Formats: sequence, C-alpha cells, structure tokens
Amino acid sequence: MAALGATQACAFHQYDRGRHTRDPEGLAATLQSGCEGGPMAEGAVEAPAESGGGGDPGAIEPERGVASIKLQYLTTKEHFHEFLEAKGQEKPSQETEAGDPAGNDLDEPEAKRIRLEDGQTEDRQTEEAVEPGGQPQAQKRARGQNKCRPHVKPTHYDKNRLCPSLVQESAAKCFYGDRCRFLHDVGRYLETKPADLGPHCVLFETFGRCPYGVTCRFAGAHLGPEGQNLVKEGLVQAPPIRNGLDKVLQQQLRKRKIHFKRAEQALRQLSKGQLPGPTPEATVPEVLEAEGAPGQDSCDAQQAPQGPGTVPPPRGPLRTCGPLTDEDVVRLQPCEKKRLDISGKLYLAPLTTCGNLPFRRVCKRFGADVTCGEMAVCINLLQGQTSEWALLKRHPCEDVFGVQLEGAFPDTMTKCAELLNRTIEVDFVDINVGCPIDLVYKKGGGCALMNRSAKFQQIVRGMNQVLDVPLTVKLRTGIHERMNLAHRLLPELRDWGAALVTLHGRSREQRYTKLADWRYIEQCVTAASPMPLFGNGDILSYEDANRAMQTGVAGIMIARGALLKPWLFTEIKEQRHWDISSSERLDILRDFAHYGLEHWGSDTQGVEKTRRFLLEWLSFLCRWDRGGGAGCRVLGRPGPTP
Repeated sequence: MAALGATQACAFHQYDRGRHTRDPEGLAATLQSGCEGGPMAEGAVEAPAESGGGGDPGAIEPERGVASIKLQYLTTKEHFHEFLEAKGQEKPSQETEAGDPAGNDLDEPEAKRIRLEDGQTEDRQTEEAVEPGGQPQAQKRARGQNKCRPHVKPTHYDKNRLCPSLVQESAAKCFYGDRCRFLHDVGRYLETKPADLGPHCVLFETFGRCPYGVTCRFAGAHLGPEGQNLVKEGLVQAPPIRNGLDKVLQQQLRKRKIHFKRAEQALRQLSKGQLPGPTPEATVPEVLEAEGAPGQDSCDAQQAPQGPGTVPPPRGPLRTCGPLTDEDVVRLQPCEKKRLDISGKLYLAPLTTCGNLPFRRVCKRFGADVTCGEMAVCINLLQGQTSEWALLKRHPCEDVFGVQLEGAFPDTMTKCAELLNRTIEVDFVDINVGCPIDLVYKKGGGCALMNRSAKFQQIVRGMNQVLDVPLTVKLRTGIHERMNLAHRLLPELRDWGAALVTLHGRSREQRYTKLADWRYIEQCVTAASPMPLFGNGDILSYEDANRAMQTGVAGIMIARGALLKPWLFTEIKEQRHWDISSSERLDILRDFAHYGLEHWGSDTQGVEKTRRFLLEWLSFLCRWDRGGGAGCRVLGRPGPTP
C-alpha cells in the first residue's frame, strides 16, 4: 500500500508539473505509465544513453520539469487491482517486484513507523532498549494530559445509528430508501443501544417533549412500551435559539452565490483613498442578492443600480415584504446609528472554547449584563461552516449580546460584516485585535493588526459602513512588552468610527501571565475620550472592580475571573465576598449540564460535547480556593492587583 501511494503521488506530481499540465488525458497516461512500467519508466531509463555521457550507467538524468518515479516504488496493474479487491486491508503480494533489481531496498525510516492501537510501537529502539541486567527500560512517558484516556463513546453505537427520518418521526419515508446507510429497525437499535445515563430527561421534564426520541441517553423517561416517544400534556415549546444557519443560506455560501454590493462599494472607495459614504444604491432597500436562488422575485433578491452615477430604468412599484419605511429606503448616517450604552455594566468577555452558550447562561444568572459570543473566523463564516456559525447562537436571556469576528483582510471582514448584518440579530459586532496565539498572529490577524495600521483602518471603516449596529474593538497594550501601542491607536479608532474599545492590560508577549497594567489603561482613557473605554485584566473580586473603576474606565470586562468564580458578578453588584458552599457549586455544575443538554442535545454526541466543555471549564473552576470566609483566594494568582 505504501508503494502504491507513493506511485500515485509521484504520478500526480509529474502530471502537474510536467508537459501534461494542460492535457486532459495526460493524467491517465501518466498513471498508466507509472503503474505498468510503460513508456515513462522506459524513457527514464534510456535517458542516460541518449545523453551520451560517460558517467554512471545506472544514473538517471531527470527530464526538465518532470519528477521521475523511483524504480523501487513502481508496481504493476495486477497488484493495483489486488489492492482494490482487498479494500486496502492487505498489502499487494509483492511490493518490490519492480523495485531495485539488486534487492537493496531500504527499510522504512524509524521516524515514520506508526503507533499501534495498544500504545506499543514498532520502533527498533524500543525493542533493543534493554538494560545490561536484561530488564527492558521503561518507555518514555507521553507528553501532555489524557494521552492514554480510553474513548468512552461506544464504537458499536456508531455502527447502528438510527435513521434521522425515524428520530424526527417524519411521516414520509426515508428519502434515500434502500441506499440509506442508517438503521431503520427500532427494535434492533434498542438492543445495541448502551444503557441510559439516568432516569430523568432534562428536555422532557422542561419542555414536555424530547426531540431526540429513542436516541436520547435518558430515553427511558419518555419512551412508551412499544418504543414510541411520549409527550406531556400542556406542551411547553422550547425557547427559540436565534442566529442559526439556514440550510438555503449555507448552500448559497458554499456555491458563492451571495453578492455583497455594499461591501464591494465600500472597498472600492477605500482602495481609492476615499472615505466610505452613502452610495447610489441606498435609494432602494439593500439586500443580499442570490443568483439562481429560490424565490428570485422575493424581497431578498431585489436588484439595485449597478454603478455609481447610473440612472435606474423606469419600472413598476418595488415589491417588498411588509411595510416600506424610511429606514429601508435611506441609509442611516453614522451619527444616526443605534448607540451602545453599556457604561457601568458588567461585560462578560468573549472566551474561546469556554465562552459557550451554556456558560453564558450561567453567568447571566449571576448578574452578567453584556455577553459576547466566542471568536469566529470570518473566512469560515463566509464558507458556511456549521461549527463556526454555531458560535453566533444567542439565547433569549441574553438581552445585550454581540459577536466577535477575527480576520486579517478588509475584503473578507467587510463582506462578513454585511452578511451578519442581514442574517443575525445582535446588538454590536466586535473586532478581535487582541488574540495572541501564533495561528492567528502569523496570518496577520489578532494582535498583528496593531502593526498594520493601513489594513486596520480599512477593516474598521469598511465594517462600520456596512453595519447597522455599533462596531467595537478589543485590543491589547501592544505586541512587545514595554512598547505600548494602544494609546496611539485609540484616537484613530475614534475617528474611524469605533463606538467602544476594550483594552486588555497585557501585551502579546505577556500572553496571560504577569499583572495587567491598569496605570497604562488609565492613561488610555484620556487618549480615547470621548469614546468609552472598557478595561480588562485581573478582576477577581469586587475590590479589584472598584479599583479598576477609579481609573476612569466606562466599565470593566471580566474574563478568567468568570471562569474561576462565575458568582463574581454577584459579588461586584452586592459589594461582598460570597463564601459559596460546595452544594451551591454543585448546583452550578448541574445547571451547566442541563443547559448543555438543551444546547448540544441529549443523544450520545450531545452528551459527549457537554462533558467535554464541562471538563474544560472545570480546569479553571478548580483553581478557586475557599480560604475561609472573606479570605478566599485563587490558586496560581501572580499577586495582588495594583
């Protein structure tokens, strides 16, 4: 199999870089010649003779622009068909038939030996690593945590997954019929299904009906004697989760059938050095136009004049979906946008991985005023990735909610802002200019935007032009320690159109270590005025919050403090230390588990996701130490807040 894979890879490489690049039949010829040892192999062998050189007769002179295949990696057509019949489980009978005639094929390099399922390796060094006394040396411990943790998800459960048409109790038959790869026998499914995790189903007790039916891991609470899904009388509908991804929109995004007229117009003006302003397209309702999408005559597919200065042709009255208002006809000026008035409120930071919807619900219960979704990559949103759009979901209890976008280029960020402006309900959109990780920084996003002022300006101005909600920015003090940049950017952000800025009092080099520099944040408050500035960093008690407010910030953002003790919001509002008991902490975890099952589902996949994110949060929650009364402390804290 290794020889076959190398043959195909080299053949593809030769087809791509050689003379068959534009020949549609060249790939087949290349593969055939490589697999059968045909003209390509013969030409490679005869090349030295044609050159007339007196060098090594066994050497092969490569043809310019062609990557030849090594002889030991050539195979035959018969071996290829044997491999296909074996379905990749067995190697061809003879891998070295067309290899080195002398039989001097080299062994597989030690670094490429794979790890076996039982944790052992084929490495010769492990076999030969024997102490002088005859006892084998202990294997080196794998780095990281949970390397040998067994996969608790039952494998046989995936093999017999029930068809979604039966789970959703659809009256119609399965669309795929006999070609469906899922199971359609409920009785057989129940025989192989693992035991229930508990006698009570959260979804059934809360809403009167569990949408997961027999696949629920608590199905015994709502299944009848024949396996039917029971429904309580007086059904309570589950609260709608807003900002979901519609299937039609997802298909249009994947096929690139969405047009971004406002974003393209703003980008053209920015490329010419002009400030984005009202466009001629603002005379009609601006919507996202989809080519070939269903319902072209609806309000979502109305066309606007194409170029600046063009006169729209005479036509009948404009078709709309509902009453036509002035806001639909005339674009709002920047001064007419909705104001973001959150001064003095407690702002829960957009926490990657841990800042999911169930955790935000827990923080809202303890007094968080403003919430924000996890950092979403704009490229993934424009591609219609379901996992990325899930970060934008909003629970009804989140009265003031925003989303955070990450990107490095004005075109993608502006188009993503226009897309979200028309498809989701948010109170503000935040730009991530504070992410310190290398994966984001080396691509020009996150903290790297602080050193790319031209791109940064185009991103802020372009997004502010296409958004109907306020635009905010979250940034750090700078890239390097003792080389602060935020005080220079804040006046510019105010002029570019940012409604609010949140400053994390650490540089990128500091990451999340050392203390936040609140003295510098106090200096930045003056530089940002009259634009409101929120401060972030080392808020772990209500005394820390009081000292932070004395610097003149408009409000405080709480990040790791909420992960360590989500009841911190209550402590700040009530100005007291909460000596929370173990039973109260257990209730918090129980609420999170219930919220997680509601959000991710009560089937096997939903239970696994709830467990994963609960363990992620517990890695922070375990750092809080009671310490006795008002002397509570956080383990691993670098020191007192200045």
